[in-house]
Amino acid sequence: MLNAVNFVPGDIIRVHQKIKEGEKTRIQIFEGVVLKIKGREGNKSFTVRKMVGDVGIERIFPVNTPNVEKVEVKSHLKDKVRRSKLYYLRKKK
Repeated sequence: MLNAVNFVPGDIIRVHQKIKEGEKTRIQIFEGVVLKIKGREGNKSFTVRKMVGDVGIERIFPVNTPNVEKVEVKSHLKDKVRRSKLYYLRKKK
């Protein structure tokens, strides 16, 4: 579970998520660009988008879930971000 959100839309982050397969658990890393942060306090979630080949994959992570182990901020986008919701990145190649 995350205590605070230390990133903003436009950051490239790595989300470490616990995955349970049968009786085993493992950590899966999802790396991509933060498109949006939504909600307040206990109801906060964020959307991360990554490209695999020509296909874009988006995942929504709630902040207060015990499945999110940690979030690492890797870097920022090259361009200066002036919006809170980066939906225009969906159309970019």
